[in-house]
Amino acid sequence: MTERKYFTSQIGPRVDSFLKATLQNAGMKVQFEIADIESSGDDFETPDVLVKFSGPDVDLILGNRAELLLALEHVTMEMLRMPSEDHSRISFDANDYRLLRIEELRLSATAAADKVKRTGVPFRFNPMNSRERRVIHLALRGETAVRSESIGSGPQRQVVVYPAGMASLPEPPRGMEMRRGAGGGGPRGGGPSRGGPRGRGRR
Repeated sequence: MTERKYFTSQIGPRVDSFLKATLQNAGMKVQFEIADIESSGDDFETPDVLVKFSGPDVDLILGNRAELLLALEHVTMEMLRMPSEDHSRISFDANDYRLLRIEELRLSATAAADKVKRTGVPFRFNPMNSRERRVIHLALRGETAVRSESIGSGPQRQVVVYPAGMASLPEPPRGMEMRRGAGGGGPRGGGPSRGGPRGRGRR
């Protein structure tokens, strides 16, 4: 079990003040609660602190694959000056988006692994953030016939699933990374790129 590093009593007042000002300036009608989370033993996502949104404008926060929710999470972590290795310690959610997204990613990882086993060709996911890439890697850690690697840089960083015995293919030139919608990896159309096996994966 991972040792807790952050507590609501420690960061809650700063998060509360920052979000209230940000949401008020944006004119958004949402409320939020900040709470400590007990570890469930599920290492796909084990935050210390959860910020949960509700209210009339919550659908705006979840629009475009929760783009605003993730942006609020990111700028809050920047405000707190959290190191990158601690970014999974705080989680923003609304309408159980996180749980649903993790399940999407797990299903996508399984589908990608099955396709790689069947075809013997690497499979490339759409770009996604580090927390979602981690879910893919963890979902495939028990597989012996395939392996996964993260490739690329910045917002174009993505996961490639290889047959276990295949060497990594060379990195493409900068600017040639896939430009499909960021945050892929879900069975509702944001999952592994449909051209995955044709776009050869590499580290």
